[in-house]
Amino acid sequence: MSSAEAFPPSMGRGSEHANDSNKAANGKIDSKPNDKHHAEPNSKHAASESHGKSHTSEPTGSSKSSTSETKTAPSSSSSLGSRSPQDLIQRGVYKSNMLGTATFIGLRALDPLLQYKLLAGDWGTRLLSKLNISSIPLYDYVLETTTAEGTKASIIRHLPLPRLLLLLMSAGSSLKQIYWLLSLSREELTPTAAVEVSLFNTVVNTMGSLLLLSTSTSAALSTPRITIPFTFDSATGTYMSLPLPIALGTVMYVTGMAIETLTERTRKKFKDDEANEGKICREGLWNKARHINYGGYTLWRAGYAMAAGGWIPALGVAAFHIWHFVSRSTVYMSEYMQSTYGEQWERYKKEVPYLLFPGLY
Repeated sequence: MSSAEAFPPSMGRGSEHANDSNKAANGKIDSKPNDKHHAEPNSKHAASESHGKSHTSEPTGSSKSSTSETKTAPSSSSSLGSRSPQDLIQRGVYKSNMLGTATFIGLRALDPLLQYKLLAGDWGTRLLSKLNISSIPLYDYVLETTTAEGTKASIIRHLPLPRLLLLLMSAGSSLKQIYWLLSLSREELTPTAAVEVSLFNTVVNTMGSLLLLSTSTSAALSTPRITIPFTFDSATGTYMSLPLPIALGTVMYVTGMAIETLTERTRKKFKDDEANEGKICREGLWNKARHINYGGYTLWRAGYAMAAGGWIPALGVAAFHIWHFVSRSTVYMSEYMQSTYGEQWERYKKEVPYLLFPGLY
């Protein structure tokens, strides 16, 4: 996914947002051009005739159609039903692939479990130890309970807030991408693509967990710290606090995830409306940046990295994704939109000059 377009920055989700309907000489063909040029979390085109109906371009088996018929459109400057060497998704093929869907859901659901073993178990510390890297210990607490029968001691493993937040980010990215596949995407996701996208996400999330555990890179050891309101502990007389990178990274993650999800929902609703055939979606944030969902993906991925390893990993992740989107994904998308929507696309670019981030770029 989320690109080479095998890594998943956008999980195969494109930012194309127009609606058309196409007819071929031998019958009606829905040339719903795919929205994406990537294979998040993410997290990676093709052209149709100027009147083809376009839907979400993300790879998935959850097609709006109730049949498993493969729909392809006639080829023009770029061909539907084919994929570029860097694209995991076979663009323009709208059908369900149960094995691909099941593979993707299964592998993405396993990722939070792996991150839990790394963050709350001893897998992470053992792996770092083999690499001769020191790690932050996780302490167990002994809880004594006195009853009529005597005193019982229980060992409680307390997961520190920084680790808990990173674990929740892993679970959130998995849930979001599964939701995308089942509810927002139309194109086929093959088993091969499902494995590649899932592995990309798991590798990136695992690197984040190891960054947080290592004493030399952990954001949990950074300063300054931010006091969390409404967390006063009367027993200790203190408030809970978080290092600034973790607090800021969490805000970036939540904001980016909301932008990406809401804009993709807006686009799907727009495309599902027959009254919008032949129109480019400019609803909501789509009227602020032409590839706003890519911007949202970049933001939450950078926030994830910041909450794990601080400023340097966050800047590295953001720079990589921006480079990928600007040099590859948006280039392919612009070519497709230009060949399909012509003057309407040119007008959209002039009226919405920002590419990823409204007011910035």
